Amino acid sequence: MPGNSQRKGAVRRKGRGNTAGSGGRVRRGLEGKGPTPKAEDRPYHVAYRAKKTPAPGGRSRPSAPKTGRPGSGPEWVVGRNAVLEAMAVEMPIRAAYLAEGAERDDRLREILKIATGRGTALLEVPRVELDRLTGGAVHQGVALQLPAFDYAHPDDLLAAALDSDQEPLIVALDSITDPRNLGAIVRSATAFGAHGVLVPERRAAGMTAAAWKTSAGAAAHIPIARATNLNRSLRGYANAGLSLIGLDGRAVLSISDVPAISGPVVLIIGSEGAGLSRLVREACDTLAAIPISTSVESLNAGVAAGIALYEISRHRVGGLH
Repeated sequence: MPGNSQRKGAVRRKGRGNTAGSGGRVRRGLEGKGPTPKAEDRPYHVAYRAKKTPAPGGRSRPSAPKTGRPGSGPEWVVGRNAVLEAMAVEMPIRAAYLAEGAERDDRLREILKIATGRGTALLEVPRVELDRLTGGAVHQGVALQLPAFDYAHPDDLLAAALDSDQEPLIVALDSITDPRNLGAIVRSATAFGAHGVLVPERRAAGMTAAAWKTSAGAAAHIPIARATNLNRSLRGYANAGLSLIGLDGRAVLSISDVPAISGPVVLIIGSEGAGLSRLVREACDTLAAIPISTSVESLNAGVAAGIALYEISRHRVGGLH
C-alpha cells in the first residue's frame, strides 16, 4: 500500500487530514499530579480558611457542606429570631454559620451563649459565602443548616406500641399539608402518650423546620414514621388488632362515646380542607366527631387532634383524671 510499505527505505507519509496519536504525551503530562485535593487542602477555599482558623474555645470548626442550587439539598433556618427560636427548642443542627464582622446584638449574643453551652461550633465565613450557601436569603449574619429528618418505619411504630405496657395508641395523618399543624399534632401526641405519628410520604407535610419549631421540641421524644402507602400501613395496623378511628366532623358519634376508645387505637386526622380521603374513610372501623357550636364550621386539624387525644387519654386506665 502506498505510504505504508515495509521495504527498506520506505517512508511513512502523513496526510494533512490525518490525526496523529498523542504518543503518550498526555499520559506522561499527567503523571505525578495525583487526585484533586480536598476542599480543606485548597488555600483559596473557605473550608481551608475554616480549618486553619480555630473556633473560640479551641474547638475545631465544621467544614463547609456541599450545596446544590438554591432551594435544593438540606433545609436552612436563617435570620436571628428564627435561629434563636430553633436553638431554644433544641432543633437538631448539622452546621451553624456566622458571617464575618456580623454586628453583635442581644439576639446574636444569646445565640453565641447557647452555642457555647451546647458545644455547637459556629463556622465563621465571609458574608458573600453565607449568601451563596443560603441561596440569597436574608440571613442577618447567622444561619443553621439542618440534617435530614430521621423517619422511622411504620412497622417500628407498631412494634413499639405492642411492646409497651400501655394500650397501643398511634396517630395517623391523612394529607395534612400545613407543617405547623403537623408540629402541633406531634406535640399533642407526645403530651398524651401516643407511641408514634404516621405521615404519608406524598402530598403531605414533612418534618421541616416549621413543623419542628411548632412541636416545641416534642419531635425529639416521639418516633415519626413515613408511609409509602398510608392505606396499606393502616390495614397492617388493623390486622394487628388496633381499631381505626377517623375524625370526621359529619359523624354522628362523639369521640368520647366511641366504645373502642380505651383499647388499642389508631387515631386518624384528615386534611385541613377535605378531611379524610375516601379510601381512608372506608378503612376506618369508626368515624367520630368533636361536638362544636353550630356557629363554627370546623376545627383546625391540630386543635381537633389535641381534643381527641385528650379524650382518649381520659378514658384509659392510668390516664388523665
